Amino acid sequence: MSTFTRRIIRATVVAGVMALTMAGCVQGEGSTTTEPVEGSEWSSNTLSIDWATYNPLSLVVKDQGLIEEALGESVEVEWIQSAGSNKANELLRSGSIDVGSTAGSAALFARANGSPIQVIDIYSQPEWSAIVVGADSEITDVAQLAGTSVAATKGTDPYFFLLQSLQEAGLSVDDVEVQNVQHADGRSLLDGGSVQAWAGLDPIMAAAEVESGAKLIYRNVDFNTYGFLNATEEFITDHADIAQVVVDAYEEARIWALENPEETAQLLADAASIDIEVAKTVITERSNLDVSGVPGDAQIKVLKTIAPIIAESGDVQGGQEALDEAIDTIVFDQFALKATE
Repeated sequence: MSTFTRRIIRATVVAGVMALTMAGCVQGEGSTTTEPVEGSEWSSNTLSIDWATYNPLSLVVKDQGLIEEALGESVEVEWIQSAGSNKANELLRSGSIDVGSTAGSAALFARANGSPIQVIDIYSQPEWSAIVVGADSEITDVAQLAGTSVAATKGTDPYFFLLQSLQEAGLSVDDVEVQNVQHADGRSLLDGGSVQAWAGLDPIMAAAEVESGAKLIYRNVDFNTYGFLNATEEFITDHADIAQVVVDAYEEARIWALENPEETAQLLADAASIDIEVAKTVITERSNLDVSGVPGDAQIKVLKTIAPIIAESGDVQGGQEALDEAIDTIVFDQFALKATE
């Protein structure tokens, strides 16, 4: 399918959404309503959205101006970088962005702690986390981490990867000293010898392998949760027309990225300031972009698996009950279903 054809389809879908909302859809569970602002066909004259090096599709959408092209000059699009899922969640909760990229576990963690967000699209099924040690380390398995200091970013997939890895090795988070720092700082601490291990995140982790000789002592794709594109409930309800444009753009970017892996890797290399070969490893070996953008059963299954571990960590005030409620209400699939029709 040509890019032109895809854009015609996207425009048709958006027009259909606008026609429905202008006709006055009946409100009900999961329904959305939009009213255009004065002087515009859209329900808002602004959109704040994140981009992140751990979300390759965001780089494509931003670089190609897909959202700006669809919305036209009447809507100002503001792009804000997220340095990690925890930062994206902070931006969403504060209202600084309308749409943000996180790991599935981080989205669940945030919603269970009261952040009114829902997943509107799946941008990847990545293997972006692992347990990393320095080039000269004698540590070869997770069980040897007992009594050591480990860098990890709380509220993100690498942190929850660490919790799962420790549990599988018969340890708990109390058996290690967690240094709660941002992902890039975790690598710096590992390189400097201030910690004995790091729960890493790509593309920083892949760069550490090549540039510092860091070693991945434990990988498990099942411990990595999907890439969630989240929006605030207010944005979903009040600006469904613009939300549909965002998800349509992501679907177009997915098709383009699958057809152009080398160009996608170059975008990542430029955005993350990493070697192109490192970027190619992330895109071709550790990022499954050929996954349905529609959130649903596959993601819920993963979240149900990790929820007890999050509850056990004590980081969710409402415990398992709050996590169960969050799982039951986190998915909003209407935009992605339309985008993939």
